[in-house]
Amino acid sequence: MPKLGWVKFRAGRSLDGETLRSATLSREGRHWFLSVLVDDGRQTPETHASPGSAVGVDRGVAVAVATSGGELIDSQFVAPGERRRGIALQRKLSRCAKRSTNRDKTRAALAAVRARERRRRLDFAAQVAHRLAVANAVVVLEDLKITQMTKSAKGTIESPGRNVAAKSGLNRAILSKGWHQFALALASAARYTGTTVVKVPAAYTSQRCSACGHVDPKSRESQAVFRCTHCPHHEHADVNAAKNILAAGLAVTACEDQSRPAGRARSPKQEPAGNREELLLQPTTAAPAA
Repeated sequence: MPKLGWVKFRAGRSLDGETLRSATLSREGRHWFLSVLVDDGRQTPETHASPGSAVGVDRGVAVAVATSGGELIDSQFVAPGERRRGIALQRKLSRCAKRSTNRDKTRAALAAVRARERRRRLDFAAQVAHRLAVANAVVVLEDLKITQMTKSAKGTIESPGRNVAAKSGLNRAILSKGWHQFALALASAARYTGTTVVKVPAAYTSQRCSACGHVDPKSRESQAVFRCTHCPHHEHADVNAAKNILAAGLAVTACEDQSRPAGRARSPKQEPAGNREELLLQPTTAAPAA
């Protein structure tokens, strides 16, 4: 390292027989981490171990991940005590004098609390994404514009925003569930299992009945309850949305299969996947909408 020379580190696993691509040193709170990218020589499988299997996934605020199979997957990434400590440290930081030693210590303690929450969120995303990729040849997600969805509602002096506090709370809830991290983790896991990740438009997936196809905002009785106003169908709202997402994704893949010339193999997958000492997330390539 510059100005420090050789520094020892604690390896998470052995790197014998793997080609080193790059190494990145980062700091989180009081701790330093070395992330190593290697080429392990593994190729993306041409076919999935369970061809024909598919699942739709709805990402939500109350429940992080809901599947079309009826599974609700969620986790709390920060304990109540840690949340109270984070708030107390944030208030203490605002009272500290600038460029003071006490301010630096408080900032480091606050960064450590947030780093633990961030690592738990990444671990949750990696585990759920791996489980879904191993079990399904096709995983369908909504094409969510998360950056636009979490923009501030404050507005300007000339055009002040409305419901600013409520919008800020929604933004925090969206970011706390790690929607983007999950999509990246799923793309990374899919490279090892041969899973196809499909993204479909999010419009009306939460208002459409998965049984009869009727669209009505009134069918969404509450955050968790969907009761169709046209037919007797009712179930958890996120599961209903996941079923609609799956149906839209299967329509996309069916159109792709029909448009592909007979006898022509699938286009090559991405280059050989690399491993890192910690989770390396790659962006998802979305399938074209029908």
